[in-house]
Amino acid sequence: MQLARLFRRTKGPIVGLDISSTAVKLLELSRNGGRYRVESYAVEPLPPNSVVEKNITDVEAVGEAVRRAVKRSGTRARYAAVAVAGSSVITKIIPMPANLTDDELEAQIELEADQYVPYPLEEVSLDFEVLGPTERNPETVDVLLAACRSENVEMRTAAVETGGLQAKVVDVEAYATENAFSLIAEQLPDQGVDRTIAVVDVGATMTTLNVLHDMKMIYTRDQVFGGKQLTEEIMRRYGLSYEEAGMAKRQGGLPENYLSEVLEPFKEAMAQQVSRSLQFFFSSSQYNHVDHIVLAGGSASIPDVNEVVQDKLGVETSIANPFASMSLAPSVKPQTLSNDAPALLITCGLALRSFD
Repeated sequence: MQLARLFRRTKGPIVGLDISSTAVKLLELSRNGGRYRVESYAVEPLPPNSVVEKNITDVEAVGEAVRRAVKRSGTRARYAAVAVAGSSVITKIIPMPANLTDDELEAQIELEADQYVPYPLEEVSLDFEVLGPTERNPETVDVLLAACRSENVEMRTAAVETGGLQAKVVDVEAYATENAFSLIAEQLPDQGVDRTIAVVDVGATMTTLNVLHDMKMIYTRDQVFGGKQLTEEIMRRYGLSYEEAGMAKRQGGLPENYLSEVLEPFKEAMAQQVSRSLQFFFSSSQYNHVDHIVLAGGSASIPDVNEVVQDKLGVETSIANPFASMSLAPSVKPQTLSNDAPALLITCGLALRSFD
């Protein structure tokens, strides 16, 4: 067993590096006073099947994409923060005596971890973070314990190192989303305070629902659904290769019937998926409504998809833009960043680790 430092701090700029199933997304932020600035960013496509359902299957290919992203972005940072998928992490909140030092706490957690983790401890990377005093017992503190199979952590750190960076932070996607939430809060009712907000991240192959109440993560769940289905339908309908279909999806130039016969049905399917994800949440919690839906991920860039979701579910829906109040370095193209913004929510949360 090793303590993996899933939440640890470091000095020196850290780039956020989100490794999804189709791309590596890199982002470097700086901060002046209370305002952030985008220093550099890049999105590099991955070869098909080098990441499958959020697990890296080809470290070399992912490492090469990291190397290209570093070069394209022009960043000089040497450290990166990456994340493992929430579905691969077990988290538990456990009470611990409040009077322990950090070292004593670490030793105690190592002793007790096997009660909470269903894998052999030698195959697991662990970390913990003290959340604060336990509500009804001033003598104990609540400690968040996070455990992940070591191979998931090692595959990510190996890919990062192959790309010429050093993985200083290994986070969890759901916490990276929570971290980035502060950047979109001002676009939400009551800035998210005392509100229940659903963040639906529709990636290429997976859709992740994260629900936050009063700015804190209370639920996360992955389902298999994503923009790849739209790409595959374009391939099938118009006889294109996967690469050509992906390009046409982003840049346009498809026949007139594309909008009505392919894109509209996909938007309807996406709204249905959001509805289904929320039903799972309602059935497994004491909540029966959300106050607002935020769409993130590559598919959130589809024009007017938020209106389709809003009409179908009757809940106000917006598109995530974590860069709304940031300034940009001269090398960053505003239009390109704006197009990619919804897909960079996790990357943003990871880049913010530079300021912990």
